[in-house]
Amino acid sequence: MKNSQHLKAYVQMHPDNKMAWYLLGKEYYKNGQHGKANYCFNQAGEVYEAFEHSKVPAEMLREYEDGLLQASRQRERGQQRLRYISLALMLLILLLVPSAVAPGIGVTEEQEVLQDTAAPEVKDLPDPKVSVQESVIEAKKVMYTAQENATEASQGKLMAKMLMRKEPFEAAALGMEREGKWLLWKEKLPLNFTLQKNGKGRMVYQSYDPKVCACEPPDQGQLAKDGAEWQGDQEELATLWSAIRAYQDAKGKLPDTLADLTRSFPENWIGGTTTVMKREFSPLKAVAKNKMAPGTEDIAEPSSSSNDGVRTIPTALSVSGSVASDVPFFDQPLRVVVDKQNHRLAVVSGSIILRNYAVGLGGDKTPEGNFVITDKVVNPNGRDDGDFGSRGLQLSDSNYAIHGTNEPDSVGKDESLGCIRMGREDVEELFALIPKGTTVVISKGVLPEKQLVPAKRFSSTAKHDQTNPHKVYHWLN
Repeated sequence: MKNSQHLKAYVQMHPDNKMAWYLLGKEYYKNGQHGKANYCFNQAGEVYEAFEHSKVPAEMLREYEDGLLQASRQRERGQQRLRYISLALMLLILLLVPSAVAPGIGVTEEQEVLQDTAAPEVKDLPDPKVSVQESVIEAKKVMYTAQENATEASQGKLMAKMLMRKEPFEAAALGMEREGKWLLWKEKLPLNFTLQKNGKGRMVYQSYDPKVCACEPPDQGQLAKDGAEWQGDQEELATLWSAIRAYQDAKGKLPDTLADLTRSFPENWIGGTTTVMKREFSPLKAVAKNKMAPGTEDIAEPSSSSNDGVRTIPTALSVSGSVASDVPFFDQPLRVVVDKQNHRLAVVSGSIILRNYAVGLGGDKTPEGNFVITDKVVNPNGRDDGDFGSRGLQLSDSNYAIHGTNEPDSVGKDESLGCIRMGREDVEELFALIPKGTTVVISKGVLPEKQLVPAKRFSSTAKHDQTNPHKVYHWLN
């Protein structure tokens, strides 16, 4: 019954929230109070119809209700002391002033449902941020996100947070496959479902997985195309966001301009720039500055879970050209993970693998542990066909590096003297994708064997000189 009290208090403050009416009705029905339940269901209107006659995962309702109850309880705990003081004052007044009590009267079902039974005061709930990006599709703004593919729990958590948004919206969720502890960020992720909410609170859920909806899903059309574009934008933002954070960690301040990240060696934090990076640098810098303000979360800490797909991301990136006050979808910095057992090198953010390349190693000669990319060098041998290929990435203050090779057949084998060898196309993409200052972790048995490399490689335009003619590298090739 306590849940009913919290939900009752919420609908008193938000009588237009049809989802809250529906959930309150469910609580009354569960407790055998069918009259009150029917009244609430009538108030819920089309929400009742949508949820009672659809295949929306039940987990979504539980997550949504938990959000309402948690906010209410937090508010109650925060004001408990104030209520005790107020109660003491009221008792004092009652002792001094005669009270007037109205005679008992019958109440209608509506009055009983809405009657205040000492429920805690509940004010407006904060509007949770959803990992979404908007693009124009047939004159409508559609928000994109990605989460684990075809799992009721992940869909429920994601949709529950979407439904707590007050404004109308249309959202599309892409699905990622799971491989052990990792989620795979494949090229052109499949569309899992869409969710729409109009100005009257009516919601429409459409699954695009035939196994889930037991139907023939509609054609994805423009949704799929814009989803692929959204993925590309997020990769570019991941590189920029990681570079801003790495620069701040090294310099103790944020870069003033994008040019601070794209100077000649050794200040070549990123390999090059893109249109998205140029457009979003200032907004992302503002986000980083806000994160570092007193009393806010430090920028070095991840701001959201890496498994449930619920993350805050820039909105309307392909429409308005600006971001909201939140970090990108890949809110955790890019890292490099090397698996000596499977001869793999992955670029990851949290538990999501963006790339998984085949590499050549040196067996026991390749050290294990944590390193940092300290130098990013184009043509480390002075030419692009030397022992170290066209790109080299120094691992801390050591004689080891990630670099190209003039022996491509050695990739996938233990033939190096300790360095990490990569094919030319792979190492050039890695060079463009990860910034200087990126953490590299070398261990065994941590990555899937399945390679994850897109047909269309990540690329950027570089106008700065990233060679280092003043140093001869003696890496243990």
